[in-house]
Amino acid sequence: MEIQNYTLLQQQEIPEYHATGYVFRHEATGAQIVYLHAPEDDNKVFSISFCTPPQNDKGIPHILEHCVLNGSRKFPLKEPFVELLKGSLNTFLNAITFPDKTMFPVASRNEQDFMNLMDVYLDAVLHPNLLQDPFILKQEGWHYELENEDGEIQYKGVVYNEMKGSYSSGETILSRTAEKALFPDSIYGYSSGGDPDAIPDLSYEEFKQFHQTYYHPANSYIFFYGNGDIARHLQFLDEAYLQEFTSKAGRRVQIQPQKALPAPVRAESTYALAEGEGAGSERDKTFLSYQVVINTPLDAVGYYGFDMLAQILGGSESSPLKTALLKAGIGKDVYATVDLSALQPVFSVVARSANPEQANDFKRIVQETLVRVTKDGIDPKLLEATLSSTEFALREASYGMPKGLVLNMVCLDSWLYDRDPLQLLSYENAIRTIRGSQRFFESLIQNYLLDQPHSALVVLKPEAGLNQRHDQKIREKLAAYKASLTPEEVTALV
Repeated sequence: MEIQNYTLLQQQEIPEYHATGYVFRHEATGAQIVYLHAPEDDNKVFSISFCTPPQNDKGIPHILEHCVLNGSRKFPLKEPFVELLKGSLNTFLNAITFPDKTMFPVASRNEQDFMNLMDVYLDAVLHPNLLQDPFILKQEGWHYELENEDGEIQYKGVVYNEMKGSYSSGETILSRTAEKALFPDSIYGYSSGGDPDAIPDLSYEEFKQFHQTYYHPANSYIFFYGNGDIARHLQFLDEAYLQEFTSKAGRRVQIQPQKALPAPVRAESTYALAEGEGAGSERDKTFLSYQVVINTPLDAVGYYGFDMLAQILGGSESSPLKTALLKAGIGKDVYATVDLSALQPVFSVVARSANPEQANDFKRIVQETLVRVTKDGIDPKLLEATLSSTEFALREASYGMPKGLVLNMVCLDSWLYDRDPLQLLSYENAIRTIRGSQRFFESLIQNYLLDQPHSALVVLKPEAGLNQRHDQKIREKLAAYKASLTPEEVTALV
């Protein structure tokens, strides 16, 4: 297939999704485009994603995700996103911030609506009003708010308020504590969503610089899915947007891995008990987690294998980790997960409603159970149930959102790290390989979980009155700031 101003790098049939995958490179900018052409699916998907590695906890990737959708060069409305929600025929319209990337996907069954959505989103990310209007950052990120001259100053902002709510959750604090422990020298040790305590340190200049550094076609990952006209869509992409840019003005960002920790670490933190729960009500409210970093890139077999391994070990009432921990009285809810959407995936086991003095027993039982499973093997009934349910779910492809959007995320799980963007889509061969392998999951456990020192035991304890003490510190900080202002500055702030 030849399309002017593009070079076809790869073409591959993907029978699982009745699609043909094409990988193009835009010649002038170096932008990469994946087009999954699926003639039988009219629910077309477009997205443009950027590698957006956070360098601190100020939440710039998340705030930018909000801000770019507040008007652009061709669409100078205050909130084009809201107008699209009212009048578009879209089947999906949103934006998503991940720990290392930001994604702007749209979907529609109507071709003209699809073209309109693509136009609005491309203009939003490449030519946003935020570069000229500081008010957008204040609205979406953070600002000082003072209703009258005698009142107290407060922090306000859409993302600030959202993350303040998120950081009131024990699960969020657990995740952040683990990330800091496992990735002390990596971007994954920072919060891409933003820590409410750090967000007010973000300046407008730093904010703009982040956009200018990362929101360039050279650092983009452009994706199409569906029965659309490939030549028409790529021609529009080139003529309306990409031809304005050159590869010299931008670069593809490469995420550097965290050097493997030489020995396991232990990390402890606290989260706030709900208001009304005072001292003495902390019993049975500790989170315990054991997390292991997978430092080897995973092919499709490892990718689907680890997803199934998490289900086998902690996804059902008969799972060995869940059974062993609950039998030992550690936690009232136990589950295992694996995060495969990162350069270095993380496998984790979590016990909720536990107690801090159980931490060492928790880790011991997890490790002893993993050793026992590798020695005795996995229950054949549990193994077959997991394989069958995974196969059914993949073939059914009932995601509650457009299929193309999910396939986009799967592509990015390898594409963002300079690996073949299509390699993870071929699940049939992967599952066939897993079924035909002897002791496949036992080998995964031994090689990646037991023989891997890059791990952390995380203990998250409840603390009564934590929110109230923290809020008091913020009030004192803001009172000191107000005291530093002149009467004229106070009036101007009002």
